[in-house]
Amino acid sequence: MLWLSSIDQTAPALPAAWLIATQAQPANLPERSALRRSLARTLLARQFGLAEAAVEIGHEPAGRPLILRPRASGLHLSLATRAGLVAIALAHHSVGIDVERVALASEPPFAMLHPDEQLWLESLPASARPLAFAQLWSAKEAYVKALGTGFAREPESFSVQLDGAERFTVNDDETGRRAAGVIRLTKSGGHESMAAAFIILDRA
Repeated sequence: MLWLSSIDQTAPALPAAWLIATQAQPANLPERSALRRSLARTLLARQFGLAEAAVEIGHEPAGRPLILRPRASGLHLSLATRAGLVAIALAHHSVGIDVERVALASEPPFAMLHPDEQLWLESLPASARPLAFAQLWSAKEAYVKALGTGFAREPESFSVQLDGAERFTVNDDETGRRAAGVIRLTKSGGHESMAAAFIILDRA
């Protein structure tokens, strides 16, 4: 698993994730979507050694991005944007990536979490909760992106456990799935602290 930080970097092997800090400040969902798709198209063109005109990104009805061209690439793509930070993941299997601000001034929305996650967060000192929640939520969102459902799956219907500073585990009793992913801390273009999470699901 590779973490890269520049759109000019190509991955010598997959899976790989790019966390690209920009100075952009997208004001709404269409602007965020345009930013991440533009950067993803440029990055994929460089990764494949093609002109940008030869790369096309579409999406499934639930919103998961698809590489439409080049055809038969066999690769899976996931995208995220938050506070000018663009995250791009590329893998040979279903993949999800997400980034979240570490919101120091806000209390986590406990009601949206699995009971096990609620108990864990409540056991932490109040000062540690913003970072822990950002890591937890980015992992949850990365997982539902890899599933292809987004939050059509209720976030409280499965649990995430943080395993130290760099890994997490998903326990999904509804599907019987247990999966592991990786987490990372980074900065946005505006130098805000951000939590990123990446996960691959080897089977549907």
